[in-house]
Order: sequence, then structure tokens, then C-alpha cells
Amino acid sequence: MKKLVVLRGNSGSGKTTIAKELQKKFGHNTMLIPQDVIRRDILKVKDGENSLAIPLMKELLIYGSSHNSIVILEGIMYSDWYKPLFELAVQLYGTGIYAYYFDISFEETLRRHQTKPNCHSFGEKEMRRWWREKDFSDVLDEVSVTDGEDMESIVTNIYNTILNG
Repeated sequence: MKKLVVLRGNSGSGKTTIAKELQKKFGHNTMLIPQDVIRRDILKVKDGENSLAIPLMKELLIYGSSHNSIVILEGIMYSDWYKPLFELAVQLYGTGIYAYYFDISFEETLRRHQTKPNCHSFGEKEMRRWWREKDFSDVLDEVSVTDGEDMESIVTNIYNTILNG
């Protein structure tokens, strides 16, 4: 059965790191759809309610559902702006969706951001402007990932849940 892992949350919460580790752990035939790469690197577009990244992400979800055992969709993806993407995900994957919301405190996301290679690209001021408290989706049934969980535990828990799901 095809499976979709959705990792969402504020900037600096650890989504990208977890997504890359999960892709490594699942191995071959695991597709990673990173919102920032699509939006910033491939398309060079801003995020927003009608971001031009959303149609491409939809196409990639469709492709992944047809060609990959596991697809990982990762990014900030504000719940209201990306609702059409999440609705498509439900149509494509049904009960095969494993959604996680990184419900990490602002202080912890700021601390994590300082460990990233691009930490000088933006800082606390921008992160506060982008911040959304508890932006849970009303489409996806998301599990909370919180401050107290380390990367290895998060990866192991998600991996085991999907293998046993």
C-alpha cells in the first residue's frame, strides 16, 4: 500500500532534517517533496495562499502516488494556504497518510535554526513574522511532535509507525 508522510510546522522546527533521515532510512523508492526546494530553488516564488508552488506540489503528489511506495511531503505549509494540497493528498492516499505537526516552541525553533547551515540567511525577526502558533490542519489527522523529542526518537517513532501501519 502506498503511504504518505506529511511533516509540517514552523520554520526551524526540524522538519527537513527528519524528512531527509526518514528518506535515508526507508531507502529506495522513497520520494521526498520538500516545499522550500520547490518554492525557493526550483520555482523562485514567494509563499502565499495562491503560491505557484502548490500546483507543482500537487503534480508531484500525483506522481508519487503512482510510482513510489513512500512519499514524504515536508514544509511549513500553512494549513489554510495548503488546504487544497492536503485535500488532494486525502484523495490519493486515503488512510495511508501519516501526518505530523511540529508543535515546537518559538524558543526551541530559534535554537535549532542557529545550528543550520543557512542560519545567517534570516533570523529571529523574520521567524517571528512567519510564526504560527498551533497551525494544525483541519484536513489531516496530525500527530504532535514536541520540544522534548530528539531527532533520533522522532525518526524511529515515525519509521516504526509506518512499517507497522
